[in-house]
Amino acid sequence: MEDIVLDLNGSFVALDEMNSIKTEIMNAQETLLDKKGISSEMTGWIDFMDTMDKKEYEEIKKCGKFINENCDAFIILGIGGSYLGAKAAIEAVRGDFHNELKSPQVYYAGQNLSGAYLKKLVEAIKNKEVCVIVISKSGTTLETALSFRIIRNLMEEKYKDEAKNRIFAVTDKNKGALKTMADLNGYKTFVIPDDIGGRYSVITPVGLLPMAAAGINTDEFIRGLKSGRNEYTKRDFHDNICCLYAAARNILSRRGKEIEILVNYEPCCISIAEWWKQLFGESEGKDGKGIFPASLNFTTDLHSMGQFVQDGRKIIFETTIFVENAGDDMEVPYEGDDFDKLNYIAGKKLNYINQKAFEGTFMAHSEGDVPGIIIRIPAMNEFYLGKLFYFFMMTCGISGYTNGIDPFTQPGVEAYKKNMFRLLGRQ
Repeated sequence: MEDIVLDLNGSFVALDEMNSIKTEIMNAQETLLDKKGISSEMTGWIDFMDTMDKKEYEEIKKCGKFINENCDAFIILGIGGSYLGAKAAIEAVRGDFHNELKSPQVYYAGQNLSGAYLKKLVEAIKNKEVCVIVISKSGTTLETALSFRIIRNLMEEKYKDEAKNRIFAVTDKNKGALKTMADLNGYKTFVIPDDIGGRYSVITPVGLLPMAAAGINTDEFIRGLKSGRNEYTKRDFHDNICCLYAAARNILSRRGKEIEILVNYEPCCISIAEWWKQLFGESEGKDGKGIFPASLNFTTDLHSMGQFVQDGRKIIFETTIFVENAGDDMEVPYEGDDFDKLNYIAGKKLNYINQKAFEGTFMAHSEGDVPGIIIRIPAMNEFYLGKLFYFFMMTCGISGYTNGIDPFTQPGVEAYKKNMFRLLGRQ
């Protein structure tokens, strides 16, 4: 079987540099895998595929099938790690325009505080048969709790006593406002494990239930996770692409490359980058350290940000996710008049042209002194998506420990909450 490939040929990182950081990387990997580091109690994601409750997993598939077959639309309520992974998976596998082409339609709420957004969402679903998946460890996260209060009232008004059969909660096993509410109202619940933080939770019911509801093959996703675990936990520096990627990132960071841009050439991968930004931003951005994670969507953003990447401040390195087989394709037609001067590529497929755009852009940026890393994925399906998620999570843990920081906490996010609650008058 083809595999995910890491290409460092354009990274400007030499073999002797990689070898110079090898000991640091391998010590960090050992710390992670042997659970010897700070917050090691939050590393349950490493082998969750083996320790997960098999009965709960079967219930996930059963409830996912119910949602998939009994509604026109379902809403995922959550913020941060409670929805980003599921959104990334659904958009990557179901593809562009999936809400227009496939059923059920998928909507998101609880990820912002915009009244205008929620009002329009309510309008969009008012004539549809709806199910709801609410995801929150505590049930008191402001954005999600506010949206759930409004959506819950609408569901109860529309479905009366039957609303409880259309609302599913993913929350703490024993405590919290959402768990209490779910028990009182009879919602079906699934557990967020105590030893897995939000940004690593896409492999748990947090991601698996929405994926199953959207018709995604979760068995294949888990098979990809297991394949990733088998490969990316190897304690061999030169035979483990997570170790190599972590090494290259840290070498470039120490050279003053402060920003890593995750680039894609397929629009269905845009939300993968959003999930990736949270993973690395919350994990590495502390103690005055960390590489700033950003993302660009090519070729679209070449017409807006390409100038800065090519000729701007040399603080950027570029990591490209390139899908080798994008699936659906179209051919450029021949036109007799050739007004647009495109007959020279008539008969060629758009995916081929997209690949040449990638190759040309990569060469140009390399000439512009922008280091480039390529992650090549054979296809964007459930198996490779699971493997890609595991690849990034493993790399993130290794990179964090290499930098001497705790990659599993996020103390900085509490500062804005304290100010916001004070300004809102919370006692």
